[in-house]
Amino acid sequence: MTSTSARSSRCPEPSIEAIHREEWGRLLSLLVARTRRLDLAEDALAEAFARAAERWPATGVPANPGGWLSTTAHRQVVGRLRAEATAGRKAPLLAIRPGWEAPDDPEDELADDRLHLILLCCHPALPRESRSALALRLVVGTPTEQIARLFLVPTPTMAARLTRAKKKIAVAGIPLAAPVADELRWRLDEVCRTIYLAFTAGYTPSEGADLLRADLAGDAVRLAAVLRDAVPEAPQVRALLALLLPQHARRDARVRDGRLVTLAGQARSLWHAEEIEAGAALLATLDPGAGYAEELRLQALVAAEHGRAGRPEDTDWAVIAERYAALEARTGSAIVRLNRAVAVAEVDGPRAGLALLAEVDGPLRDHHRFAAVCGELAARAGDHELAAASFRAALARCANDVERAHLHRRLAAVTGSGGSE
Repeated sequence: MTSTSARSSRCPEPSIEAIHREEWGRLLSLLVARTRRLDLAEDALAEAFARAAERWPATGVPANPGGWLSTTAHRQVVGRLRAEATAGRKAPLLAIRPGWEAPDDPEDELADDRLHLILLCCHPALPRESRSALALRLVVGTPTEQIARLFLVPTPTMAARLTRAKKKIAVAGIPLAAPVADELRWRLDEVCRTIYLAFTAGYTPSEGADLLRADLAGDAVRLAAVLRDAVPEAPQVRALLALLLPQHARRDARVRDGRLVTLAGQARSLWHAEEIEAGAALLATLDPGAGYAEELRLQALVAAEHGRAGRPEDTDWAVIAERYAALEARTGSAIVRLNRAVAVAEVDGPRAGLALLAEVDGPLRDHHRFAAVCGELAARAGDHELAAASFRAALARCANDVERAHLHRRLAAVTGSGGSE
């Protein structure tokens, strides 16, 4: 089957990409509910988008593109099912909870069923390491390669993990269904993790020409708002939205003329003040707690601290360092240690930050952002040899074009080369 990305080049990309962002998750949820074949539904929907990319430039985008895609994908699945029947093969059907039915007419207005699909992906019968990854793939359509980089594993490992999880859903009889209150609460932590990872995939893409995908990050914020409306009293849900809103509010200031702009250099007039205020209002409703809700609250407190600083020099880095220390004590996360090192360097100097980084072990040491932070702190400490070595290591591991250009400029600055290497 020809891939969607290969065949979409003949169609105006913004049109296809916008429809993919808006419709993928709910179209897949509808198609799975109608056919009960998750494996076939995903392939069929990808093929439907590929056909749209071929035909719509000549025929125009239909009045109801979602209905067109749903019908085309459903016909693909029906054809595959008939072929299987002829060959005498049978595959397990996805369970559907009684009383929850998909619309009979795909031309009807499509409801936003992405939350149902997230709950399916986050079922406790699935391995923990597969749940968030599967939801990113199915609900948001995040490429497997990007998911693998988010989880710091090789792409073949992630591909195999996703395949096993999809098979487990059918074999174990995990149902697709409208949220049930108790079920939703049982799985809220995993659902929140999934949405946060989807946001991360857009906010800090690991590869490609864009520093950020505001559209993808915005999808995650909207999904978090849907979840908040479903369970407004859940502290982890409010904390999640309180964290995402101020982070997303900085999107227009992070790139200038195609160049990465660090937090200190961002034009704060470009920050979306209403989103920062909405996040702060949510945060004010949260008391110190436990579990993942408290982890999210601590991160939201950091984001709020940045949001309330009218100028870079107004940032209370000591408070931020304390929040990260509390978060690291709870999680033991190397990523948190990396962020804490940046904050500590602002308070106690770059060598104090480097000392914290020296204690980091595990996969993060091979990530380009670890090397980039080491390079920045070494440069500030006057150790240009370590800074240059760190920036070169970051460049060797970085696949994002905008970040690579920034790293080349930083390398040139510490080597005095006057250009990229």
